[in-house]
Amino acid sequence: MIRVLLVDDHPVVRRGLRAMVDDLPEVTAVGEAAEGAEALRLLESLEVRPDVVLMDLQMGSGMHGVEATRRITALPDPPAVLILTTYSTDADILAAVEAGATGYLLKDAPPEEVAVAVHAAARGETVLAPPVAARLLGRVRAGRPTLSPREAEILQLLAEGLANRQISKRLFISEATVKTHLVHIYDKLGVDSRTSAVAAGLSSGLIRPA
Repeated sequence: MIRVLLVDDHPVVRRGLRAMVDDLPEVTAVGEAAEGAEALRLLESLEVRPDVVLMDLQMGSGMHGVEATRRITALPDPPAVLILTTYSTDADILAAVEAGATGYLLKDAPPEEVAVAVHAAARGETVLAPPVAARLLGRVRAGRPTLSPREAEILQLLAEGLANRQISKRLFISEATVKTHLVHIYDKLGVDSRTSAVAAGLSSGLIRPA
């Protein structure tokens, strides 16, 4: 039996996910968390650690999915983390993969696709939703600019209106490092300002609207 921990900030969504997961063959939900920090506490308190964590990305004011994924995958003998979200921008996908996510699904995936993904994640296999895989493949084929996961993360924070100092505090890096990343972002996107970088990122699908 594959044990699954559900992490999502919407109670109604969690109830729906639990019902779906418990209906999957050889899969059972062993716990629920509303945000990343709660998920980490549950992992420490559960008698038997789950095999897979189904993780949302954006969770209100709590610890977001990327940071939670990073901390979970750093644990000894960690469970696989399978992202289940509505977001499919390059910034979200790259950040989740860099943090150690085993797979990336979208919330409109049919139950049978989730079942296959959960079983694959429990075996340690990488799983990408078809739209996500197609998006990444299309980017490679089109030769569009590719930012590193950290650059994509910084560009997303720019789109949310954060200043360099706020970004440095959010990401626990120096302002000088933020500025260096901005230079690289500008160069890759062929722009010379924050506004132009955000516009280019949005138009190319590198980031999502704030």
